[in-house]
Amino acid sequence: MCCAMLSYAHMVILLKIMIDKTDKLERIKKELSEVPTLPGVYLWKDAQGEVIYVGKAKQLRARMRQYVIFADDRAKIPMLVDKIESFEYIVTENEHESLILEKNLINQYHPFFNADLKDDKSYPFIAITKGDVFPAIKYTRERHKSSTRYFGPYTDSRAAREMVDIARRIVALCATSCADWRALNRKLEKRRSNGKDAVLSMDDFLDKNGSIKPCFDCHVGLGPGACCGQITPEQYKVNVSKIERFLSGNHSEFVAELTEEMQEAAADLDFEKASRIKSRIDIIESLAYKQHAVSTRDLNADVIGIFREETVAGVHVLIIREGRIINSNEFILNRGNDVPDLDLQHNFLLRYYDTTTSIPHEVILRQQPEDAEVIEGWLTEKLDSSHGAKVRVTVPQRGEKSQLLDMAETNAKHSLMRYKVRTNYDDKRINNALMQLESALALDRPPMRIECFDISTLHGSYTVASMVVFTGGKPDKNQYRRFKIRAKLDEANDFLSMQEVMERRYRKERLEDERFGRRPDLIILDGGKPQLSAALAMFEEMGIDDIPIVGLAKRDEEIFVPWQDSGPVVLPSGSASLYLVKQVRDEAHRFAITFHRELRGKGMTASILDEVSGIGPIRKKALLKHFKSLKNLREASLDEIRDSNIVPDEVAKELKIVLDQYNRGKASTDDMQGDLE
Repeated sequence: MCCAMLSYAHMVILLKIMIDKTDKLERIKKELSEVPTLPGVYLWKDAQGEVIYVGKAKQLRARMRQYVIFADDRAKIPMLVDKIESFEYIVTENEHESLILEKNLINQYHPFFNADLKDDKSYPFIAITKGDVFPAIKYTRERHKSSTRYFGPYTDSRAAREMVDIARRIVALCATSCADWRALNRKLEKRRSNGKDAVLSMDDFLDKNGSIKPCFDCHVGLGPGACCGQITPEQYKVNVSKIERFLSGNHSEFVAELTEEMQEAAADLDFEKASRIKSRIDIIESLAYKQHAVSTRDLNADVIGIFREETVAGVHVLIIREGRIINSNEFILNRGNDVPDLDLQHNFLLRYYDTTTSIPHEVILRQQPEDAEVIEGWLTEKLDSSHGAKVRVTVPQRGEKSQLLDMAETNAKHSLMRYKVRTNYDDKRINNALMQLESALALDRPPMRIECFDISTLHGSYTVASMVVFTGGKPDKNQYRRFKIRAKLDEANDFLSMQEVMERRYRKERLEDERFGRRPDLIILDGGKPQLSAALAMFEEMGIDDIPIVGLAKRDEEIFVPWQDSGPVVLPSGSASLYLVKQVRDEAHRFAITFHRELRGKGMTASILDEVSGIGPIRKKALLKHFKSLKNLREASLDEIRDSNIVPDEVAKELKIVLDQYNRGKASTDDMQGDLE
């Protein structure tokens, strides 16, 4: 009676929750009818009023309705809609404005359902303090100031510091770390605050002893002498312009100017100046030698490679200027396969190009963005080219750019692997997954040993089963087992096959067999409710009631749990537990398919050669030994079969006819097998 009452109370609560959710969706749909059909940005909010997702739309009402009527098939939508309680929207003039606003709102709220950088730290930049009379260069992690120009980001801080040193060796410029520059800057700021022109006379550079001494940087050639009056603000601006062009990657144009200056100095017999310029050219050329040349053309592009796993992704950006990789950056995103490719790509583009000031003429991607024209317009505006250059988004299918994209994706994979090792990501994720499974499936303890089974067959022929084992959330391949189904089946029957496997694996003597390992904490059956019913019937017959067993449906990843009456368990999209369950299921499927194909291949080998009269066991063995494999025999010509001197000429002709018939039929059989798998 008590159990019945609890079950009834539980069902009442579930029914109330379902009614409340239905009422909520109807309310939101009604409110959406008042949303305009204009471009803009929308913000979904949860019950606490927190912004959980920001998106943009050409037509706000139509796009927002797609969520609540589930016309959007992205995996995260059901979970997102379940948490939505209210919304806001902001109308914009056009799509370009909505893109900018979307980017700003994501930066402001960092919504949970928008992909973001995993390690949201401040990245290093090279900055030039353009607001000063004598702008200085520095390495910094500061937030952007409107009066300062930034170059970067650099995800390698050492590379950023080295680039500051190289730039100053090529073009003399003050550094913010120089005490004399800071003192000079204070004097100039004081004059400005008093309403005077920021111009100093030579008397202003005198020290206490009445002499003028250059700073150390000026003495060694890194500084231009702003601290001792050796350069005017106008001359200094020329140096600033040069160093900006150099940091932007325009090296060849810069070298051409320096070469011309060197030749003029030599013509004027100023060999000391010519020598200094020559050393700067050598520095640039040595830098170009270190940089990897990737194009015979003057390619100016960012190549963005993305490598994703279930809950995390690595991104690698190859920065190519004048056909050379001048820098590369790597990032980790807090979303992976739990969001669509285009969503992940879109969010990264917004975040990265909002931060960097190094805008290329071309962005090379694996997939064409849905709003490519808007992205191109935004980046063209940021590029602000004096020559009217525009930014293009390209998706190469072959050739040099496609190879660069492959390189970027390979590096993205390695970036992600390094991050996972550095942070013990896998161990933390596995621990979370096991605890989440314990809670979601109402287990007595975390499932430290999971056994998963899958059946593979072709119309009842060569039926096999796989058993894979995950210990502590990781594959334990020494414990894997595979089974040939002994029952005679005229057609595929996963029900009977699963019962046979359960009986063979979990009968008393096998449970006590050390070779099979200890008793599992959880059994997962690939196939859902039918396989679960078959296994439960066999367990009841065997008297087993102390091993948790669940069925995993391929569709929607639903987990059927016999000890819960509230329907299947659906693990949250993107959760560590869902990732682990899918990994276990996929491994069981792979192991079963591999064994099935192996048996089918052996069976086909025997049947093909048995069909040829004149080939008995001895000749069959000799043919396979001579040609090494059935595959080689199938590909052999009639002359090659004759030259083996194993079978008479007439038998060789008949064998070739049978092999050709088999080869023609194999493709269709493989296609059918693929559909069944």
